[in-house]
Amino acid sequence: MTVLSLETYQIYGHLPVDKKLNILIVDDHELILTGTFDVLSRNYPEANIQKVQTAQQLLTLLPCPHQFDLIVMDLSIPNQQGETAEIDTGIKLLQTLLKEYPVCNFVVQTSYVKALIRIKHEIDNHQAGFAIADKGLPEAEMLIRVNLALQGGTHTKDIKTGIELKPEWLEVLRLAFEESLTDKAIAERMYKSERAIRAYWTKIQDVLGVYPEDCKQSGKNMRIQTEIRSREEGLID
Repeated sequence: MTVLSLETYQIYGHLPVDKKLNILIVDDHELILTGTFDVLSRNYPEANIQKVQTAQQLLTLLPCPHQFDLIVMDLSIPNQQGETAEIDTGIKLLQTLLKEYPVCNFVVQTSYVKALIRIKHEIDNHQAGFAIADKGLPEAEMLIRVNLALQGGTHTKDIKTGIELKPEWLEVLRLAFEESLTDKAIAERMYKSERAIRAYWTKIQDVLGVYPEDCKQSGKNMRIQTEIRSREEGLID
């Protein structure tokens, strides 16, 4: 079984040990659907995992935003059974889900990663975990993305189009690296919650290409690497 390292769990926190995970898989391709189900079942044996093949089937399972801890979905799916699978259907569905369920974690497992650029703004503004996993990824790498999303992390470098940081993200960098403030102090200064500041960090690190798996392999500190990349890009003096 392949899971995140202890160091990575310490970065993002632990899943509640007393909470049974609820996971939903959405894919109209039976082999992919079954394969993903089997992989997640082996790695999360206590989880309640459901699978659907259409957009409408997914929507009928979402009476409340907290029902699922993670949704793993393809982009090319049909709206209803018997209809043709289309990327646009998945994009519009994901756009709706991001708006209606801001605290739900997502993994988009698809062969059409580039299409996500259409809703990158909504992805950047999402408050919970969001990771992209190309269907060609090895199982171990796919599981890393799943774990990252469950921890509330972000992994969207596959659709990154350049260094584009929002004003509030730049303020976090300035306060952290120019005024040496802690996350708690940054939250107080910006009138935000500490959770919001942590979310900003995952977004900043995603844009800068600073990821826990890369830092783990090289033995580097994520915060230090974030500062280095920020200075290289001229985001801070």
